[in-house]
Amino acid sequence: MSHVHIPYGAYWCSPFARWQGSLAHLNSVEFAAHLARKELARRQIDPAQFDYGVLGLTVPQQHSFYGLPWLTGMIGADGIGGPTLSQACATSARVVSQATQEIRAGAATCVLAVTTDRTSNGPHIYYPNPQGPGGTGTTEDWVLDNFTKDPYGGTDMTETAENCARKWQITVAEQNEVVLRRYEQYTHALADGAAFMKRYMTLPFEVPDARYRKTVKTLDGDEGVHPSTAEGLNKLKPVKEGGIVTFGGQTHPADGAAAMIITSAEKAKELASDPAINVTLRGFGLARTDKSYMPAATVPAARRALGQAGIDIGDLAAIKSHNPFAVNDIVFARETGADVMQMNNFGCSLIFGHPQGPTGMRLIIELIEELVLKGGGWGLFQGCAAGDTAMAVVVKVDERA
Repeated sequence: MSHVHIPYGAYWCSPFARWQGSLAHLNSVEFAAHLARKELARRQIDPAQFDYGVLGLTVPQQHSFYGLPWLTGMIGADGIGGPTLSQACATSARVVSQATQEIRAGAATCVLAVTTDRTSNGPHIYYPNPQGPGGTGTTEDWVLDNFTKDPYGGTDMTETAENCARKWQITVAEQNEVVLRRYEQYTHALADGAAFMKRYMTLPFEVPDARYRKTVKTLDGDEGVHPSTAEGLNKLKPVKEGGIVTFGGQTHPADGAAAMIITSAEKAKELASDPAINVTLRGFGLARTDKSYMPAATVPAARRALGQAGIDIGDLAAIKSHNPFAVNDIVFARETGADVMQMNNFGCSLIFGHPQGPTGMRLIIELIEELVLKGGGWGLFQGCAAGDTAMAVVVKVDERA
């Protein structure tokens, strides 16, 4: 089976802004379309190239019922359609998988895969219940209520990390050591005027007003990242009584958008910023673990993706993870033999935040760029998701034959 390609450089990401920050006033679908228009123009890529699209988001926005066709219409590609997907924190991996399957099935040749989310100002939803007392319905704060309780598992997200910490006997000190390493790795992306980030992110980043008529602010990078120090981490108490997960050992909600083009070998060569660099998608994995042990789901998901690619963990040149908790990386490393201190070079969601939809997309993009800097090789993205699930993606970077 022929491989599906990502044209090198045909991807982009906004800075991630901590919720209620500089992107909080923007409808996330409109923002993703605005960003796509600018980045496609910057690369001189005509939206008419696309014959299919996939949109991923997890927080409803006004008019998001219209999904992908609305977004493609806003970027001038109003002749194409496609699905709008939501798979919690695995949304990006699912979007990439869906685009890949469509190309392999011969139903599309060039796909625009877009992911976006705004956790800020999440919708407050009223569900009618004619049989309720006096016909009164129930309400839900989409973001906050779903952060705090899995309706099946009966726990919040933090409790899943605590369960894994108890099972794998993870200490606060071990968690803090990983957090310090992750922050150090993130600072490498900021070096030389954020040179690594500028490989895929336009900086300074112009934040538009809600009507997209003027710039109201510029960002030099991610907003709301707090420096981690050993002294500061040691002062933090666990979020839960008797636990080990502190606020320093978990990610924060954020807003942002990311996208990439997924296509055939011939089209990838045409659209790549450097046609000599070959980027292929080689494997996908989905897994579900025991109830309320969400961080552990990444292990079987990664093994399935590696198996599909026909490689082992030792063949990887780089690993990136969506790690809402430092516990995630510790469990993954213990179970697979990966070096926990060498994963997540240049950044991860533990540090730069987590707008659910685009988080994985950004990490896959960073994975590609890290492999390019290393001269090529195999790379793995893996990340857990609500419902004690996870997805993983294997990519390979080499020279085009």
